[in-house]
Amino acid sequence: MVDLPYEEVTADYVIVGAGTAGCVLANRLSADGSQQVALVEAGGRDRHPMIHIPAGFMRLLDHPGVTWSYRTAPHPDTADRPILFPRGKGLGGSSSINGLLYVRPFAADIDTWESMGAAGWNYLNCLPYYKRCETWQDGTDPRRGADGPIMVTRVLA
Repeated sequence: MVDLPYEEVTADYVIVGAGTAGCVLANRLSADGSQQVALVEAGGRDRHPMIHIPAGFMRLLDHPGVTWSYRTAPHPDTADRPILFPRGKGLGGSSSINGLLYVRPFAADIDTWESMGAAGWNYLNCLPYYKRCETWQDGTDPRRGADGPIMVTRVLA
């Protein structure tokens, strides 16, 4: 066990997990300065050099310092083998270990959520929230955001 320094913190909100969603939520809640937000993360800063190299993610998928080392339960469909289930640990969460990729679901996949019973969860209703999260850097596009916290560009082949 490691003794960590204790500091009393007063906050209006406590967010557990500093992945993409946690960081965006903390930023939004504290942006106007009227709310105090404590953002808690089990991992450390994203200092591992492979996090900042797009092809480096392959070396991080099961790295104990930056992932939780999760695996699925063995299943007959996988010849009773567990399958690696990479989940990031640290600032940036899984976004730090995904090869610097930001990928939205396809519109048809989102529409499937509603057809399976999630009322209101369709592409057209979700699109404004995706747009609000991103800054599309490849010109004006009605399907993309222009002033969000996540910088997004097309993958160059």
